[in-house]
Amino acid sequence: MTMISLSFTLLFILATMIISFWQKLGLEKEIAIGTIRSALQLLFIGYVLQYIFQTNNIWFLLVIITIMIAVASWNAAKRGKGMRGIIWRIAFSITAMEIVMMAVLLGLHLIQPTPQYIIPLSGMTVGSAMIVAGLFVNQLKREVISSKGEIEALLSLGATAGQALHEVRKRAVKFSMIPTIDGMKTVGLVQLPGMMTGMIVAGAEPVEAVRYQILIVFSFTGSAAITSILLSALCYKLVFTEFLQLKTFNESR
Repeated sequence: MTMISLSFTLLFILATMIISFWQKLGLEKEIAIGTIRSALQLLFIGYVLQYIFQTNNIWFLLVIITIMIAVASWNAAKRGKGMRGIIWRIAFSITAMEIVMMAVLLGLHLIQPTPQYIIPLSGMTVGSAMIVAGLFVNQLKREVISSKGEIEALLSLGATAGQALHEVRKRAVKFSMIPTIDGMKTVGLVQLPGMMTGMIVAGAEPVEAVRYQILIVFSFTGSAAITSILLSALCYKLVFTEFLQLKTFNESR
């Protein structure tokens, strides 16, 4: 695909901006900024990855993955306003997930130990974990607000912080995994995922592309579970003050 051919895809953006203007949605500026940023970021990372693939340097690989985790943690932590130290807990959870996932994939020789495999798979699993982390933190705060009376009653009866929040944490974990589980149920029927589609467009056999997509789907599920469960264990105390009183959270995002 040439750059000239690619430029015709801006017609989709133009149509979106026209609809936004017509319906007075006020999204034109955000759409324009998002279009420019996404194009520049993707072109930049394309050249960076091309260089890394050619040099095959493990330090460059580690730097890229570290940046992915840092940006994902920062973005997910924005949902945790009022929860001091949440960003480090999210970063730890995503890092632990990444180590476990790569250990399994590389240890069982499911993928080759090269940047061409490790970076794309890491990007997809870290991105999935970021969404799960953001959903978990946001839902945890909502559950604490809606279950305040129940939690305080349990505390007054002598329950520990962990015991008082047990059901709240369970509901938050379940909520954070809904998109992942729904995606598993509909993949191949409602949607043809990006990796599978990309491989088919690039000329790979559909069955071979499906095998890699199954690997991705199962990896997403594992990464979602690891991330949400770790976060549940690490951050529930952040909803309390030092005197074991519930913090006041704003329901707005």
